[in-house]
Amino acid sequence: MNGLRKNCLNIFLFVLWLGLGLALTSARAESVLGGGLKLEGYTIDLSFSTHLDASLPEQDVFIERKPGSGDVYRVTISDTDMAAPLFKAAHPVPRNPFDADAVGPHPKGPPIGMTLGEWLRHEGAGTYTCRNGEGRIETRFSGLVGNGIYSMWHVFTAIPATTPFSGFLDLPLGARDGSTSVFVADENGFASFRRSFRPCLQMSDVWITSQLAINYHSDGRTYAGRPGLFGYNAHVPLFLILPLRKSIQF
Repeated sequence: MNGLRKNCLNIFLFVLWLGLGLALTSARAESVLGGGLKLEGYTIDLSFSTHLDASLPEQDVFIERKPGSGDVYRVTISDTDMAAPLFKAAHPVPRNPFDADAVGPHPKGPPIGMTLGEWLRHEGAGTYTCRNGEGRIETRFSGLVGNGIYSMWHVFTAIPATTPFSGFLDLPLGARDGSTSVFVADENGFASFRRSFRPCLQMSDVWITSQLAINYHSDGRTYAGRPGLFGYNAHVPLFLILPLRKSIQF
Protein backbone atom coordinates (compact mmCIF):
# COMPACT_ATOMS: atom_id res chain seq x y z
CA MET A 1 0.00 0.00 0.00
CA ASN A 2 2.91 2.36 0.70
CA GLY A 3 4.11 1.71 -2.82
CA LEU A 4 0.65 2.52 -4.19
CA ARG A 5 0.58 5.79 -2.24
CA LYS A 6 4.00 6.71 -3.57
CA ASN A 7 2.94 5.92 -7.14
CA CYS A 8 -0.22 8.01 -6.73
CA LEU A 9 1.89 10.89 -5.41
CA ASN A 10 4.34 10.67 -8.28
CA ILE A 11 1.53 10.64 -10.86
CA PHE A 12 -0.11 13.64 -9.23
CA LEU A 13 3.14 15.62 -9.09
CA PHE A 14 3.80 14.83 -12.74
CA VAL A 15 0.31 15.96 -13.69
CA LEU A 16 0.73 19.19 -11.76
CA TRP A 17 3.98 20.07 -13.43
CA LEU A 18 2.66 18.98 -16.82
CA GLY A 19 -0.28 21.30 -16.30
CA LEU A 20 2.08 24.11 -15.43
CA GLY A 21 4.13 23.51 -18.53
CA LEU A 22 1.08 23.46 -20.78
CA ALA A 23 -0.28 26.61 -19.19
CA LEU A 24 2.96 28.42 -19.89
CA THR A 25 2.49 27.98 -23.61
CA SER A 26 -0.63 30.16 -23.52
CA ALA A 27 0.64 32.94 -21.24
CA ARG A 28 1.74 36.17 -22.83
CA ALA A 29 2.76 39.51 -21.36
CA GLU A 30 2.66 42.91 -23.00
CA SER A 31 5.38 44.96 -21.29
CA VAL A 32 7.76 45.20 -18.37
CA LEU A 33 8.06 48.03 -15.87
CA GLY A 34 11.23 49.13 -14.09
CA GLY A 35 12.43 47.58 -10.85
CA GLY A 36 12.87 43.98 -11.93
CA LEU A 37 10.37 41.71 -13.65
CA LYS A 38 7.25 43.60 -12.68
CA LEU A 39 4.79 42.93 -15.49
CA GLU A 40 2.44 45.69 -16.58
CA GLY A 41 0.07 43.36 -18.39
CA TYR A 42 -0.34 39.76 -19.47
CA THR A 43 -3.12 37.45 -20.58
CA ILE A 44 -3.52 33.73 -19.91
CA ASP A 45 -5.83 31.40 -21.82
CA LEU A 46 -7.80 29.28 -19.35
CA SER A 47 -8.90 25.69 -19.96
CA PHE A 48 -10.59 23.90 -17.07
CA SER A 49 -10.36 20.13 -16.54
CA THR A 50 -12.10 17.49 -14.50
CA HIS A 51 -10.01 15.54 -12.02
CA LEU A 52 -10.36 12.44 -14.20
CA ASP A 53 -8.96 14.43 -17.14
CA ALA A 54 -5.88 14.92 -14.96
CA SER A 55 -5.71 11.16 -14.10
CA LEU A 56 -6.86 11.87 -10.56
CA PRO A 57 -9.88 10.62 -8.60
CA GLU A 58 -12.85 12.97 -8.55
CA GLN A 59 -12.53 14.47 -5.08
CA ASP A 60 -16.07 15.42 -4.10
CA VAL A 61 -18.52 12.97 -5.68
CA PHE A 62 -18.91 9.29 -4.90
CA ILE A 63 -20.14 6.11 -6.54
CA GLU A 64 -21.63 2.98 -4.92
CA ARG A 65 -19.72 0.18 -6.60
CA LYS A 66 -21.77 -2.56 -4.91
CA PRO A 67 -25.46 -1.53 -4.79
CA GLY A 68 -26.95 -1.82 -1.33
CA SER A 69 -23.59 -1.95 0.43
CA GLY A 70 -23.90 1.52 1.96
CA ASP A 71 -20.30 2.20 0.97
CA VAL A 72 -19.23 4.75 -1.64
CA TYR A 73 -15.93 5.53 -3.32
CA ARG A 74 -14.42 8.52 -5.04
CA VAL A 75 -14.80 8.15 -8.80
CA THR A 76 -11.66 6.90 -10.55
CA ILE A 77 -10.81 6.14 -14.19
CA SER A 78 -11.88 2.52 -13.54
CA ASP A 79 -15.47 3.65 -12.99
CA THR A 80 -16.83 3.62 -16.54
CA ASP A 81 -20.62 3.31 -16.08
CA MET A 82 -21.78 6.74 -17.19
CA ALA A 83 -25.34 5.93 -16.03
CA ALA A 84 -24.22 5.25 -12.44
CA PRO A 85 -25.84 7.63 -9.92
CA LEU A 86 -23.55 9.82 -7.82
CA PHE A 87 -23.83 10.29 -4.09
CA LYS A 88 -22.64 12.60 -1.39
CA ALA A 89 -20.71 11.15 1.52
CA ALA A 90 -22.63 10.78 4.77
CA HIS A 91 -20.27 13.35 6.28
CA PRO A 92 -17.64 15.76 4.92
CA VAL A 93 -14.59 13.97 3.53
CA PRO A 94 -11.19 15.74 3.55
CA ARG A 95 -9.73 16.23 0.08
CA ASN A 96 -6.43 14.40 -0.36
CA PRO A 97 -5.40 13.41 -3.90
CA PHE A 98 -2.01 12.28 -2.54
CA ASP A 99 -3.43 9.32 -0.54
CA ALA A 100 -4.71 6.27 -2.44
CA ASP A 101 -6.64 5.11 0.64
CA ALA A 102 -8.69 8.32 0.50
CA VAL A 103 -10.61 6.89 -2.47
CA GLY A 104 -12.73 4.93 -0.01
CA PRO A 105 -14.83 3.27 1.16
CA HIS A 106 -16.82 6.04 2.86
CA PRO A 107 -20.32 5.89 4.37
CA LYS A 108 -22.94 6.66 1.72
CA GLY A 109 -24.92 9.87 1.92
CA PRO A 110 -27.90 11.05 -0.15
CA PRO A 111 -27.85 11.10 -3.96
CA ILE A 112 -26.57 14.27 -5.63
CA GLY A 113 -29.19 14.00 -8.35
CA MET A 114 -26.99 13.32 -11.37
CA THR A 115 -25.17 10.47 -13.05
CA LEU A 116 -21.43 10.13 -13.60
CA GLY A 117 -21.91 11.00 -17.26
CA GLU A 118 -23.75 14.20 -16.35
CA TRP A 119 -21.03 15.18 -13.90
CA LEU A 120 -18.31 14.72 -16.51
CA ARG A 121 -20.13 17.02 -18.95
CA HIS A 122 -18.85 20.07 -17.05
CA GLU A 123 -16.61 22.13 -19.34
CA GLY A 124 -15.12 25.60 -19.12
CA ALA A 125 -12.66 27.93 -20.83
CA GLY A 126 -11.82 31.61 -21.07
CA THR A 127 -9.11 34.18 -20.43
CA TYR A 128 -7.50 35.90 -17.48
CA THR A 129 -5.78 39.29 -17.84
CA CYS A 130 -3.68 41.24 -15.36
CA ARG A 131 -3.12 44.90 -16.22
CA ASN A 132 -2.09 47.82 -14.00
CA GLY A 133 -2.69 45.76 -10.87
CA GLU A 134 -6.24 44.73 -11.82
CA GLY A 135 -7.25 41.19 -12.69
CA ARG A 136 -10.01 40.40 -15.17
CA ILE A 137 -11.45 36.93 -15.76
CA GLU A 138 -13.85 36.07 -18.56
CA THR A 139 -15.05 32.46 -18.75
CA ARG A 140 -17.85 30.43 -20.24
CA PHE A 141 -19.13 27.11 -18.87
CA SER A 142 -21.39 24.37 -20.21
CA GLY A 143 -22.70 21.06 -18.94
CA LEU A 144 -23.50 22.56 -15.54
CA VAL A 145 -26.49 21.59 -13.41
CA GLY A 146 -29.49 23.47 -14.76
CA ASN A 147 -30.14 26.50 -12.50
CA GLY A 148 -27.34 25.23 -10.27
CA ILE A 149 -25.43 27.56 -7.93
CA TYR A 150 -21.67 27.69 -8.40
CA SER A 151 -18.75 29.77 -7.16
CA MET A 152 -15.19 30.46 -8.33
CA TRP A 153 -12.20 29.91 -6.02
CA HIS A 154 -8.50 30.78 -5.97
CA VAL A 155 -6.85 27.70 -4.43
CA PHE A 156 -3.34 27.06 -3.10
CA THR A 157 -1.50 23.93 -2.00
CA ALA A 158 2.13 23.09 -1.21
CA ILE A 159 4.25 21.24 -3.73
CA PRO A 160 5.81 18.79 -2.94
CA ALA A 161 3.00 17.86 -0.55
CA THR A 162 3.56 18.04 3.18
CA THR A 163 3.50 14.87 5.29
CA PRO A 164 0.87 14.63 6.66
CA PHE A 165 -0.97 16.52 3.92
CA SER A 166 -1.76 20.07 5.05
CA GLY A 167 -4.67 20.47 2.65
CA PHE A 168 -5.78 23.33 0.41
CA LEU A 169 -6.27 27.03 1.06
CA ASP A 170 -9.52 28.07 -0.68
CA LEU A 171 -10.12 31.78 -1.20
CA PRO A 172 -13.22 33.16 -2.94
CA LEU A 173 -12.31 34.97 -6.13
CA GLY A 174 -12.34 38.72 -5.56
CA ALA A 175 -14.08 39.97 -2.40
CA ARG A 176 -13.19 37.99 0.70
CA ASP A 177 -16.86 37.76 1.73
CA GLY A 178 -17.53 35.61 -1.33
CA SER A 179 -19.97 38.11 -2.84
CA THR A 180 -18.15 38.34 -6.17
CA SER A 181 -17.43 34.62 -6.58
CA VAL A 182 -20.99 33.31 -7.07
CA PHE A 183 -22.69 32.54 -10.41
CA VAL A 184 -25.79 30.62 -11.46
CA ALA A 185 -26.23 28.33 -14.48
CA ASP A 186 -29.21 28.82 -16.74
CA GLU A 187 -31.82 26.11 -17.22
CA ASN A 188 -29.72 24.51 -19.95
CA GLY A 189 -26.55 24.36 -17.87
CA PHE A 190 -24.71 27.29 -19.45
CA ALA A 191 -23.08 30.11 -17.49
CA SER A 192 -20.64 32.94 -18.01
CA PHE A 193 -18.41 34.30 -15.28
CA ARG A 194 -16.86 37.75 -15.76
CA ARG A 195 -15.26 39.65 -12.92
CA SER A 196 -12.65 42.35 -12.31
CA PHE A 197 -10.77 42.57 -9.02
CA ARG A 198 -7.68 43.94 -7.28
CA PRO A 199 -4.98 42.81 -6.85
CA CYS A 200 -4.21 40.41 -9.68
CA LEU A 201 -4.18 36.68 -8.99
CA GLN A 202 -1.06 35.16 -7.51
CA MET A 203 0.57 32.75 -9.94
CA SER A 204 2.20 29.44 -9.00
CA ASP A 205 5.70 29.30 -7.54
CA VAL A 206 8.27 26.57 -7.03
CA TRP A 207 6.85 25.72 -3.59
CA ILE A 208 3.15 26.24 -4.18
CA THR A 209 0.58 25.65 -6.88
CA SER A 210 -1.98 28.34 -7.56
CA GLN A 211 -5.25 27.12 -9.02
CA LEU A 212 -8.68 28.23 -10.11
CA ALA A 213 -11.63 25.94 -9.38
CA ILE A 214 -15.39 26.10 -9.60
CA ASN A 215 -17.51 24.73 -6.78
CA TYR A 216 -21.01 23.29 -7.18
CA HIS A 217 -23.24 23.92 -4.15
CA SER A 218 -25.55 20.90 -4.08
CA ASP A 219 -27.63 22.31 -1.20
CA GLY A 220 -28.38 25.48 -3.15
CA ARG A 221 -26.55 27.66 -0.61
CA THR A 222 -23.28 29.55 -0.48
CA TYR A 223 -21.20 30.17 2.62
CA ALA A 224 -19.64 33.61 2.19
CA GLY A 225 -15.86 33.26 2.47
CA ARG A 226 -16.00 29.48 2.93
CA PRO A 227 -16.59 26.93 0.18
CA GLY A 228 -18.85 24.68 2.24
CA LEU A 229 -18.23 21.07 3.24
CA PHE A 230 -16.45 19.14 0.51
CA GLY A 231 -18.06 15.86 -0.44
CA TYR A 232 -21.20 16.82 1.48
CA ASN A 233 -22.55 20.08 0.05
CA ALA A 234 -19.53 21.39 -1.91
CA HIS A 235 -18.26 19.61 -5.02
CA VAL A 236 -15.51 20.73 -7.43
CA PRO A 237 -16.17 19.58 -11.02
CA LEU A 238 -13.48 21.67 -12.77
CA PHE A 239 -10.09 23.17 -11.95
CA LEU A 240 -6.89 24.38 -13.55
CA ILE A 241 -3.35 25.21 -12.46
CA LEU A 242 -2.02 28.72 -13.05
CA PRO A 243 1.51 29.00 -14.50
CA LEU A 244 4.72 29.84 -12.73
CA ARG A 245 4.92 33.60 -12.20
CA LYS A 246 8.52 33.91 -13.33
CA SER A 247 7.91 31.86 -16.48
CA ILE A 248 5.21 34.02 -18.08
CA GLN A 249 6.50 34.90 -21.53
CA PHE A 250 6.90 38.55 -22.49
